[in-house]
Amino acid sequence: MTERMDLGSLAGEAYKAMAGLDRFVAASTLAKPLLELVCLRASQINGCVYCVDMHSSDAKRAGESDARLHAVAVWREAPFFTRQERAALAFTEAATRLSTTDVTDEVWEQAAAHFTQQELAALVVAVATINAWNRMGVATRMTPESYK
Repeated sequence: MTERMDLGSLAGEAYKAMAGLDRFVAASTLAKPLLELVCLRASQINGCVYCVDMHSSDAKRAGESDARLHAVAVWREAPFFTRQERAALAFTEAATRLSTTDVTDEVWEQAAAHFTQQELAALVVAVATINAWNRMGVATRMTPESYK
């Protein structure tokens, strides 16, 4: 796999705008470990090797266990996740797979039961942002940092 271009240097203003979305989400009251799980799951679904590498590494540095990281792809069957994390992961999957599914009322209500309105807004922005990053990473075949 060869990286196609350095989008950051060619579209710096776009990267700055995306970083602004990341700062908004980071400033929310959503827990950093939860955000890493959300970003990891969306990145797995989208096949973004750069973002899978980054978010699994960031989650590990933040204290996430190997067992939980390995189980994110099969979170529905794994016993390692809280109800709040499950609600966030269900929302992430639904909002990431818009071409094949919908964010149903059930998924929305489950998330709303575990997050404040402000947190839910941040979760919506977090999922939208990681999906945009994934699309940039996949399209340009960004090389994972751990491989460089």
